[in-house]
Amino acid sequence: MVESQPKFFIPDSINGVNFDVAAQIKMVWEVIKAPLIVPLLNLAVYISLAMALMLFMERVYMGIVIILVKLFWKKPHQRYKFEPLQDDEELGNSNYPVVLVQIPMFNEKEVYKVSIGAACNLSWPVDRLVIQVLDDSTDPTIKQMVEMECNRWASKGINIVYQIRETRGGYKAGALKEGLKRNYVKHCEYVAIFDADFRPEPDFLRRSIPFLVGNPDIALVQARWRFVNSDECLLTRMQEMSLDYHFTVEQEVGSATHAFFGFNGTAGIWRIAAINEAGGWKDRTTVEDMDLAVRASLRGWKFLYLGDLQAKSELPSTLRAFRFQQHRWSCGPANLFRKMVMEIVRNKKVKFWKKVYVIYSFFFVRKIIAHMVTFFFYCVVIPLTILVPEVHVPIWGAVYIPSVITILNSVGTPRSIHLLFYWILFENVMSLHRTKATFIGLLEYGRANEWVVTEKLGDSVNNNNKNKSGDAAKKNNAIKATPKKTRSKFVERLNLLELGFAVFLFVCGCYDYVHGKHNYFIYLFLQTLTFSIVGFGYVGTIV
Repeated sequence: MVESQPKFFIPDSINGVNFDVAAQIKMVWEVIKAPLIVPLLNLAVYISLAMALMLFMERVYMGIVIILVKLFWKKPHQRYKFEPLQDDEELGNSNYPVVLVQIPMFNEKEVYKVSIGAACNLSWPVDRLVIQVLDDSTDPTIKQMVEMECNRWASKGINIVYQIRETRGGYKAGALKEGLKRNYVKHCEYVAIFDADFRPEPDFLRRSIPFLVGNPDIALVQARWRFVNSDECLLTRMQEMSLDYHFTVEQEVGSATHAFFGFNGTAGIWRIAAINEAGGWKDRTTVEDMDLAVRASLRGWKFLYLGDLQAKSELPSTLRAFRFQQHRWSCGPANLFRKMVMEIVRNKKVKFWKKVYVIYSFFFVRKIIAHMVTFFFYCVVIPLTILVPEVHVPIWGAVYIPSVITILNSVGTPRSIHLLFYWILFENVMSLHRTKATFIGLLEYGRANEWVVTEKLGDSVNNNNKNKSGDAAKKNNAIKATPKKTRSKFVERLNLLELGFAVFLFVCGCYDYVHGKHNYFIYLFLQTLTFSIVGFGYVGTIV
C-alpha cells in the first residue's frame, strides 16, 4: 500500500478576510499614514526648510559682502603694509628672510618632477631658500626617482633636501611636523607649503612674503588655486565650478571681514612662529590644515587671502579619486567641529562676533548644513512628499530658494554657466556621499580618520593620445588576454548606494507622472539619470 503524501492548503481567506498581499500592505499604509507618517514627514519638511533658509541667508550675506569688497574695499596692499623686497648692494641678500619650502609626497610618480622643478625655479636668493621634499612613498622605485631628481637640482646649486621617515605616522601632518624639527630649518622664518601637483609661479614668494614681513600679526598668506586639467572631462568642470566659488567668495569674504578662513593645505605661506604658538601640526583629524588655522586664529593671528596670487594644480579626474577626496573634505571638518566647538566657545582672545562667524557660518552652515540640506531635502524629503500628498512643500522652499542659491554659487565660474543645471544634479548626488562622511565625522565612527592620497595623473593624461599609437598592440593583447579583469573593473566602478537612490527616485518620478500635480517627475527623472551615471562610475569619462 502506497503511503499518501500529506497535502497542505493555504486558504485564500479566513472568516472572509482576503489575504491579498498588496491589499494588506495598502491597508497597513493607510492605518499608519495619518497618525505617524504624515506628522514625521511634516517635521522633516519644517527642519529642511529651516536648514534651507540658513544656507540661503548665508549665501545672500556672502554675496552682499563680496560685492562690497569688490566695489569699496581697499586692495590687500592698501589695507596692509607692503614693501617689495629689493636687492641691497651693502647688505646683499641678508634683507631677505630665510624661507623654507615643504613639498609633501606619497608615491607621486606622475607629478614629482613638476612640483620640484617649480619650487627650485622660485625667484628668491639661493642662500635664503631651503627646499624640503618630504617623501613618504612606499614604492622603492618612486623613492629612488624622487631622490635622484633632488640630487639633480642640488648639483645645480639649489639648497634642496630629500627627507624620508621610517613610518607614515600622522600622514601629511606628521611629515610636515617632522620636517620642521630638522636643525637645518631652525633659522627659517616662514614656510611655504605645496602639494606634489602644485606649480607656483617664479614670483610667488616675492608677491607674498612682503605681507608677512611688514605685518607681524599676519600668520598666513593663502593663494588661489588654478586648475591645469579643468577641461579634461565633465567631472573636472563640475569641480572647478564648486572650488571657484570657494575661492572667489568664501575665502575672500573671510579674509576681508574677520581675517580668518580655512587654510587649504597647500599654496600658502605660514609664519613658523605662528605654527609653533598654535601648537604645531596635529593629526587628530584628516584636515590638519583647517585644524592649524582654527587654533592659530583663536590665538589672535590674522590670515590674508590673495586672489590674484595663483598656483596651478590638478583636479581629480577619476570618480574614485574624487570620492575619496570628498570624504576627507567632508568628514574632517565635521570631526574637527566636534573636537573644537567648546574650545572656540571658551576662548577669550577673539571677539564674540568672530566666534559666531567661526562656529555658525564657517563650520555649522558651510561644513554641515550645506551637505545635509542638499541631500535630505532635495533627494529624500521632496520625493517622499510625492508619495504622501497630504504633506505640502511650499514652492518658495522647493524652487525659489534653491534657484537663488544656485545662481549665487555660479558667480565663481561664468564660463561654465551653461553647465549650471547639470552641476546642480551632480552636487545633489555628491551630497549623499558628503552627508554620510559628515555623520561619520560628527560621530567619530568607522572611516573618520581614513586618509587616502588623491590620485594625480600629471601630464600622463595630456600625453595619452601620443602614446596610443605606440601602445596599440600591447593594449589589444592585454584586452584579449584579460577579459575577466575588465569585468572586475566594471564591478569596482559600481556604487550601490547611488544606484539604490536612483531606483527610489525613479519610482517616485513614475508615481508623480501618474498621480502627481506638481510635475516634479521632470526633475526626478533627470536626478535619477545623474545618480545612475555616478552609480555606474562613468561620470569621469564624460568629456
